[in-house]
Amino acid sequence: MFRKVEFISQRVILRGRLYLPKNSSSKKYPVVIMAHGFTTTITGMTADKYAERFREARYAVLLYDHRNLGISDGEPRQEINFWVQSRGYIDAIDFVRKLPGVDTNKIVVWGISLSAREAFLVGSVDNRISAIITMAPAFGDDCPLTDDDESLYNFAKETLLNDDILGLPNSTTERMPVVSHDQIGNPSKLKELTAYRWFMEYGGRFGTNWKNVVSISNTVVPNNYHIGHCAVHLKAPILMIVAKNDEMEGANQNVAAKIFSLINQPKEWVDISGGHFGLLHYPSSFFEKSIKAQINFLKRRLIENQYYSRI
Repeated sequence: MFRKVEFISQRVILRGRLYLPKNSSSKKYPVVIMAHGFTTTITGMTADKYAERFREARYAVLLYDHRNLGISDGEPRQEINFWVQSRGYIDAIDFVRKLPGVDTNKIVVWGISLSAREAFLVGSVDNRISAIITMAPAFGDDCPLTDDDESLYNFAKETLLNDDILGLPNSTTERMPVVSHDQIGNPSKLKELTAYRWFMEYGGRFGTNWKNVVSISNTVVPNNYHIGHCAVHLKAPILMIVAKNDEMEGANQNVAAKIFSLINQPKEWVDISGGHFGLLHYPSSFFEKSIKAQINFLKRRLIENQYYSRI
């Protein structure tokens, strides 16, 4: 169903899977570039199920683990940097454009939760992108202020394209559990009970390579910087799948709605019940509604070809 691939990003090897439609022969297919959300991995934590369904719908897929996580290289292990992870998408685009069987005029970036925020940033910078899909986006808990002179957006663009992001001024948090059932005796980064239940169920499965520990490298940003400043600069149509009553800190539905209102590109909004993790339960009706919305969005936004499946 897939073959293992690797590419370089910020001088480190990122590893993942390349899915190509069955009996692809000599045709070229649109490609969906996918990376997982906060600390999760590509094995058994539902992103792979989305990749399989894209493949069934006759899309190529590059699904990879972020730096320092899963099967990708990088030290220190389990450390996250938003800007470095976002840069991984740029380098993934460079990689897929060299592959046979990929239509380089139809490149989609896909993300969920934290990686939805990353795909949103990349979609505002890279002109090679044809469509953007964000699920349960973690855009923060406060709405963006104005960026009249575009200095804040320009900061984001310059940081993303910097060839040594980790060399920029930053601070690093101490390592702590991703989730915990005991917030008094053993506090965790994600405090919501739904997060604990989902990570224990899916991350605890054999072979996922997920580890219940994380540290965060925080690149220094200007005062008032917000991911929402990228909204007016998006280069392609976007689908935002937003969880109704999202319970996670940093994934405020009202903030997502405000950012959505600022977008000038063709845009689509889909509400899905089940909270932040509902569309990551597989199999489930939430998953089915989510993937069908995504495939239909791509069929509308990318030029139809005879090898697209009909769903």
